[in-house]
Amino acid sequence: MAVPKPSWDKFADKFTALAPRMLSEQQRAAAVAGTAHALHDGYTDLIYIMLPLWQAEFGLTFAALGVLRSIFVGAMASLQIPASFLSERFGPATILALGTALAGLGYCFAGLSTAFAMLLGALLISGIGASTQHPIASALVARAFPGAQSLKAIGAYNFAGDLGKMTLPATLSLMLLVTPWRPALLILGSIGIVVAAVILVVAPRHDLPGATTRRDAHQARPEPRRQPFAFALLTAIGVIDSATRMGFLLFLPFVLTGKGATLQTVGLAMTLVFAGGAAGKLACAFIGARIGAIGTVWLTEGLTAMGILALSQLQLIAALLVLPLIGIALNGTSSVLYGSVPDLVEPQWRTRALSIFYTGTIGSGAIAPVLFGRLGDVLGVWPALTIVAAFVLLTLPIAALLRQPLART
Repeated sequence: MAVPKPSWDKFADKFTALAPRMLSEQQRAAAVAGTAHALHDGYTDLIYIMLPLWQAEFGLTFAALGVLRSIFVGAMASLQIPASFLSERFGPATILALGTALAGLGYCFAGLSTAFAMLLGALLISGIGASTQHPIASALVARAFPGAQSLKAIGAYNFAGDLGKMTLPATLSLMLLVTPWRPALLILGSIGIVVAAVILVVAPRHDLPGATTRRDAHQARPEPRRQPFAFALLTAIGVIDSATRMGFLLFLPFVLTGKGATLQTVGLAMTLVFAGGAAGKLACAFIGARIGAIGTVWLTEGLTAMGILALSQLQLIAALLVLPLIGIALNGTSSVLYGSVPDLVEPQWRTRALSIFYTGTIGSGAIAPVLFGRLGDVLGVWPALTIVAAFVLLTLPIAALLRQPLART
């Protein structure tokens, strides 16, 4: 039975009929996905800027502040799979636009909040909206850029997210110099609603999975190119890589203060790591296109382990010089992992597969600091960090098992 298009989708189609004359499908997909990634990742990190202000405004404890962060990230991580199902039913453009509008609306409500409960509800709404971005936007890119182009396109898409993490919090910081936090959040939240309307108009339209009969779809569907086991292995690498990244960032400030760093120096060090990470996501996508995903995983994860262990032997200045290189290796792996997902699943399952992949990696990033932190309490910082370095090496034999499946793409 055919799935009817929503009325707002038909309305948007009248405008998108003109889009191919101005932009190709690849350009539209890249623009929509990159913009959505930058905005949603920026919204995620705005919370860090707001926590001290909310603490002073509402008299919150550190535990309550942790709840604010967790409610946003928890909703974003846990609802990605349902978001992929909705995109199959109503179309990726519609759900991505709706999610972006919700993410912005949540921040508008945060700007209107007069109590902790209202603020909590606002961030929950924003987190629900943010859950749509990763699986749907990355699937748009993967569909528009097939084959070897996919790795480079996914890398650029990931880099856009890091740009959002840098620009949106910086914008909020500047706005707070001239306006109270409530109007600032209302303005930034309104941007999300405007971007949602643009996404609805500009995003490429594809046939919905239910637009044909089940019999026709079954006859037209090609045989799976890969075993599900291969996708599970790739997801396992992503989970380990994400957990390692969060574990390293947890201990890094304490490593540096142990070497005599001031708080200002620690802030500089974190900036160096994040800047290296942003560059690594883009650079490793091109490296992966040249030497392959498996070779890149071996390179980046091996350098990550060596870089972490080298910190124990370096003086403070030398450690600061090494941190951008560690950031490149630490974050660069993610680009080739995300870009390899489309090679292991059929096109009609990509959004669903990406939602599972992102749920696993974001979930492990949320759990890892708790587990590694417990190790740090028991063993001390350096023994725990050594375990982090050893843990990332588990990706190497897993990647070796993927050499054959990825070589046949």
